[in-house]
Amino acid sequence: MLNNLPYFRRLSFWLVKKYRHSTIPQTYVLLMDVALFVAAFFAMEMFRSFGAEEFSSRGVLVKFITSLMLTTIFFLTSGSYRGIIRHAGISDIYKILFATIGPLLICWGVNLINNQFSPLIVSYHHLLSYRESLTLYLILGMLMIISRLTLQRIYNDYFRRRRPSVNVIIYGAGAAGIIASNALHQDRVYEYHIVAFIDDDMSKVNQELDGVPVMRMRNVLQEEFIKRKKIRQLIIAIPSIRLSHKQAITNRALNLGLTVKAVPHISTWMDGTFSSNQIEDIKIEDLLEREPIKMDNVNIVREVVDKVVLVTGAAGSIGSEICRQLMRYQPKKVVMLDQAESPMYDLQFELRNTYSDQLDRMAFVIANIKDRRRMEEVFDLYQPQLVYHAAAYKHVPFMEENPYEAVYVNVFGTRNIADLSIQHGVQKFVMISTDKAVNPTNIMGASKRMAEIYIQSRSTEQTHFVTTRFGNVLGSNGSVIPLFKKQLAAGGPLTVTHRDIIRYFMTIPEACNLVLEAGAMGAGGDIFVFDMGKPVKIYDMARKMIQLSGKQGIEIKEIGLRPGEKLYEELLATKENTIPTYHPKIMRAEVRRYPLDAIDREYNELHDILATLDDMKIVAKMKGIVPEFRSNNSIYCKLDNSTPPPLNS
Repeated sequence: MLNNLPYFRRLSFWLVKKYRHSTIPQTYVLLMDVALFVAAFFAMEMFRSFGAEEFSSRGVLVKFITSLMLTTIFFLTSGSYRGIIRHAGISDIYKILFATIGPLLICWGVNLINNQFSPLIVSYHHLLSYRESLTLYLILGMLMIISRLTLQRIYNDYFRRRRPSVNVIIYGAGAAGIIASNALHQDRVYEYHIVAFIDDDMSKVNQELDGVPVMRMRNVLQEEFIKRKKIRQLIIAIPSIRLSHKQAITNRALNLGLTVKAVPHISTWMDGTFSSNQIEDIKIEDLLEREPIKMDNVNIVREVVDKVVLVTGAAGSIGSEICRQLMRYQPKKVVMLDQAESPMYDLQFELRNTYSDQLDRMAFVIANIKDRRRMEEVFDLYQPQLVYHAAAYKHVPFMEENPYEAVYVNVFGTRNIADLSIQHGVQKFVMISTDKAVNPTNIMGASKRMAEIYIQSRSTEQTHFVTTRFGNVLGSNGSVIPLFKKQLAAGGPLTVTHRDIIRYFMTIPEACNLVLEAGAMGAGGDIFVFDMGKPVKIYDMARKMIQLSGKQGIEIKEIGLRPGEKLYEELLATKENTIPTYHPKIMRAEVRRYPLDAIDREYNELHDILATLDDMKIVAKMKGIVPEFRSNNSIYCKLDNSTPPPLNS
């Protein structure tokens, strides 16, 4: 095969084969360019001497030596031999142009001087004429470019590792789209073929971008076009795209069986450069997220600045985000308390690095809110002015099996913190509650409702107690999304308890920002509920996560409702209504209030029952305190057959 190839291509083939796993040494590239100069010079001489009557071998030799020396100087100056040939691009062509146009201009300049004066520099016989120099450097420039393209082509066609081919469409024909296209072409794992750009700007439609047509979305995102072009992937290359528009495009692409990715904002690019491995997968969180809430945070600043703030459950998903946000508002000190040692260590490491200039504003405490004496020590030491109470057991199935712990932590742990807040003159106590406290069907929800009842009854002119209620948060510890991700990584199946189960979702930063805002507006005894948007069907979420993963054949399996679980959550009980606040996402619930003496009596009786460790008695008493508590799919359903006495009797 090699014997049938031209000599130059055989040389190129040998060079690429020898250095296919490394780069050709710069010395070899320089010698190759010198050889190309020799070839170009004699090609020029052939054109010049064709039909000429006079020919001086001595004159030719002098011209050859002087022009070779001049050209070599420009090779070295331009650095045209330093580029990696297999990745040669526009910058390498610029260097070649400099290496060839530079000596051409010098030759013309010397000729111009010699024409105006006597031959001061070199003789006419030792210098290339205008025509000779133009011919020589045109031929040399073309040979240098062709040589690099040939080596590139041979490497790509014969020696580069074969890569799987992927047909792609890019949404966005602007700067980010061009950058994404260039990055994909440099990818070493896949061979991407850009089939089309999509853009909403009609001035760009029906034009071409780097040889690729720019089309309207409705002409591309249709089943016939996708199948005919065998498109597998859509890349959204508009970092500033509206969230609702991004979600609509993603949903449409997923329904067509495409994998969807996105170019991140330029601020996240490594060293200001972009590569294909920085193109991000669209995550389920992106499809559930809502447009960012606009808040001026003036009330939060006024509430928090220069105050000592205690956050219980600080190592959890909600508690840790509250701590992060509090640190932005210049508190006097944030006391972070949790019983979980490892997560607290992680939070401490993060915040000490993020706020290294504010170490004196942070305190990290390992303690359990059930321990009254330890809590007294914390309050005595730090004298908090604000308390954000996020510590609680939150997992429905676990608490259904452990009523004692649910009541001890969620009810009496809350009572410890609330009583100590009054005792130490805390200005405001904000509790994080849950939508599961509304018409509870499980022990966890009922215990949180009991905590709400207790703190609502304790509000005084000195200490204001505020409750915030919301649903699930995206990515929180133990939530359904991390579970689905683990199941996907294991190859499935994804498990849902019921095909029709729905839940409300909110991002952790959004929820915590609303908690701080609601806490600032609370005047005591308030229960605030948040606008959670539209509920999401968990089965549909599982299906979309499978589509986003690009994996085929992953099964979704129904395993039945767990003890205490219900198909849908509520934000308000049947006898509750809401009234608006100055913030459109926060509503104040109008809830029943209970007599203080009845609450104390009932809670003291419950505390005595805890000592028996009798789960049935504990849960029966809970149903007496929370009459709307009706167990679902649980061993405690039989307790609902008898009507419990009302709390205010």
